[in-house]
Amino acid sequence: MSGDPVLESRVTLPDGRYGSRGRAPMSRPRRWALTGAGLLLAGGITFVAYSNLGNSPIDAERTAFSPAGPDSVKITFTVTRDEPGKAAVCVVRARVRDGSEGGRKEVLVPAGESTLSTVIKSSGEPVTADVYGCSYQVPPYLSTEAPPTE
Repeated sequence: MSGDPVLESRVTLPDGRYGSRGRAPMSRPRRWALTGAGLLLAGGITFVAYSNLGNSPIDAERTAFSPAGPDSVKITFTVTRDEPGKAAVCVVRARVRDGSEGGRKEVLVPAGESTLSTVIKSSGEPVTADVYGCSYQVPPYLSTEAPPTE
């Protein structure tokens, strides 16, 4: 091509060799409908993310830890929840020197209690302990309630 606009406008390309020349622009109603659908989808994703990642209904904070033997650590923690009359479960863990998890334990938090202590056994010498997380979904093997009879 020489760069001359007159010559370039006369060149015709073989049919089917280079694909289609392009599509017609999208109609205005279709563009509005797709924009609205995109906004609804973004709003739904935002709602789900906020529900899962927003303020949690139950929170725990380690208040103290101390050695309880060569391979165990005692942790004391406080639980704050939006429903104090509801039982919960917290997972606490011991960490060894390299930062990896040396031991883990599920602790039942009975209704009405907020400060608990427990001893965690570790696979190595623990250097710290922390609360991994808490939930209202208490597993049946930790529950103090009698199982339903059939």
